[in-house]
Amino acid sequence: MKALSKKNLLILGGLLLLYAAVLGLIITGIINPFYEITLALICINIILAVSLNLVTGFTGQFSLGHAGFMSIGAYTCAIINMQMNSMAGFLIGLFAGAVLAALVGILIGIPTLRLKGDYLAIATLGMAEIIRVIFLNLEITNGAAGLNGIPRFTNWTWLFIFTAASVVLINNFIRSSQGRACISIREDEIAAESMGINTTKYKVMAFAIGAFFAGIAGALYASYFYFIKPGLFGFLKSIDILVIVVLGGMGSITGSVIAATLLALITTFLQSFTEIRMILYAVVLIVIMIFRPKGLMGTTEITDILRFRFGRKEERIQ
Repeated sequence: MKALSKKNLLILGGLLLLYAAVLGLIITGIINPFYEITLALICINIILAVSLNLVTGFTGQFSLGHAGFMSIGAYTCAIINMQMNSMAGFLIGLFAGAVLAALVGILIGIPTLRLKGDYLAIATLGMAEIIRVIFLNLEITNGAAGLNGIPRFTNWTWLFIFTAASVVLINNFIRSSQGRACISIREDEIAAESMGINTTKYKVMAFAIGAFFAGIAGALYASYFYFIKPGLFGFLKSIDILVIVVLGGMGSITGSVIAATLLALITTFLQSFTEIRMILYAVVLIVIMIFRPKGLMGTTEITDILRFRFGRKEERIQ
């Protein structure tokens, strides 16, 4: 217990130090508006990657529809935010978008998650395209022109709070009995069913939780970048999120955080060379699959490293 409390204190202290350090750099102007955009993308991509990792990496369900849930959160928050134009409107829109995304995830997940492998990927991809086309043809979403002039209430404080909360909550879920049930489905679904685990229930649960946090990411995106349109949430966006998950390690939250940060920085430095960026994505994936087929972190977490470190210290003391 002593080692565990040290680990938790170390993580909490590190998070607070990170928040204070970045806030100080923003206030002093060292992090200028251009790099603030990169910082926002890192936080949003972390939420997206960690939530997709819950579905794909920990539960073993190959989904290509995460951008669809992101778009639900983005449009819901944007519409409510534009009507109320207040901090309360932003928070109401954010949680409304997340809940709506989760409900859509449940409605879509119940029939589609009975599928497996490539069939599930095609079904979730089709679902995301249906959502995109709906937004493309609704009058309230302004069709293909999208929504412009969305009030901006997202800042570093809100980005940090929701990013840290998403990582902590999903990590706690994975370590719960429900999370272990999801992992057992990934390892061997038939064996999990034979042990009395309701596989459909836990797959839908993971899908809904992943959709909820994708909705939060979409809401933060809409409130930070002023403008959204259906084309921003197409097939390529889902692929971008999947690339982060695979690069970091399917089954590692720490890996998703590292990969989201790394790819956002690469995107920033190659801002004027979009073709090179896409080629780099492909090259990185090929190299990772050859030399690190389990991703940068595999299934290792930073908490496992800290537990091992403090555990060894305790052994030496005893």
